[in-house]
Amino acid sequence: MPSPAAALHRIVIVGGGAGGLELATALGHALGKPHRAEVFLVDSELTHLWKPLLHEVAAGTMDSHGDELSYLAQAHWHGFKFQLGRVISIDRGRRSVRTAPTLDDTGKEYVPARSLEYGTLILAVGSQSNDFGIAGVREHCHFLDNRVQADGFHQHLLRSYYAAHTGQQPLRPGQLHIAIVGAGATGVELAAELLYASRELIRYGLDRIDLEQHVRITIIEAADRILPGLPPRLSAQVSAELQAAGIEILTSERIEEAVPEGFRTHGGRFLPAEIKVWAAGIKAPDFLARIEGLECNRLNQLVVRHTLQTTRDDNIFALGDCAACPMRGAPGDVPPRAQSAHQQAAMLVRSMMRRLEGGALPEYRYVDYGSLINLSRYSTIGSLMGNIARLCSPSIFVEGMLARLVYLSLYKMHQIALHGFFRTALGTLANVLTRRTRPRMKLH
Repeated sequence: MPSPAAALHRIVIVGGGAGGLELATALGHALGKPHRAEVFLVDSELTHLWKPLLHEVAAGTMDSHGDELSYLAQAHWHGFKFQLGRVISIDRGRRSVRTAPTLDDTGKEYVPARSLEYGTLILAVGSQSNDFGIAGVREHCHFLDNRVQADGFHQHLLRSYYAAHTGQQPLRPGQLHIAIVGAGATGVELAAELLYASRELIRYGLDRIDLEQHVRITIIEAADRILPGLPPRLSAQVSAELQAAGIEILTSERIEEAVPEGFRTHGGRFLPAEIKVWAAGIKAPDFLARIEGLECNRLNQLVVRHTLQTTRDDNIFALGDCAACPMRGAPGDVPPRAQSAHQQAAMLVRSMMRRLEGGALPEYRYVDYGSLINLSRYSTIGSLMGNIARLCSPSIFVEGMLARLVYLSLYKMHQIALHGFFRTALGTLANVLTRRTRPRMKLH
């Protein structure tokens, strides 16, 4: 007979993103349901949405309410416990995390500040946009770090287009100009989604807006090419597709200041754009740098060993974007990508089971399965790597329908990790059957 729940080893996971929620779900089944350990998930939101989809939510080509997942329901179904709260500090001596009070929209507290003790702490708090301290960015740009921000941008986009459609005066310079700073995957995919959304809004009746005359979408990147972290061939192909669709690309341009009317660059240019998105650079949440005694890098990421344990505390692990994990056999750290978090979460399931048994922990080795860039309904381009690709060559360049199917399968893999194959298949079938009863984008 297992010991009482109060005596069980407690695993606390902070952050319900892709890696954190997959880990909590798997540990709930492996350790929580058989009462081998207590598994807690702590997050500041009530629902989960896969972060790589936020650019679609922002453009309105995905309804966030249709794909969000309740943490409380997931915990009930899969054997872990959910606690609402934003972690603000960690007491390593007492082995506890403290959350801030949770406030409603009026500022009234409805969940008090609380502390939660842990035996093992796993930090999976992801990353947020890094404004690099550039003047005006926080005040005048939209960010897409979470669902609330993505929904907020979508509402701003709709209001901007309705105002332009119903206005009695000629449009201001830059009124429907959209400038996206940062040409990583988020910025590039967002640009394509926004072009599609603009065409849909005009098609659905906002036809006083002329796409060619009034709407301008610009991607601004400080590096000498878009997608600087991906292979040059992929970058060049995506760049050609975007420019053919009418999206402007400015490379080797650094932003010096953001103002309500647009951006000023280091070269003295002014780029008029009243709709501005900041997607350049990431950093981990600031509270990580305030954890006494732990090693952080300049991006607030916790430095971890190959076991994903922090370098100065064996009881604290980190995964995903908030962890600086050295590559094995190559310089640098593991890249902050969804596939990294997925792989690390899978390994930590084994790690926690071995930790309870007193065994040696496995070590993480990053496997790059390639990169895919989805340009809305226009194209999908990417390179595949890993075991399948190595049968033919070090990597396979794919585009079109094949690339689109592989891209969609990445989200399905995440859903299968959370719901299992049968429930994911039923949900997919339901979406296919009801697709023609809904607009192609969210219009409210």
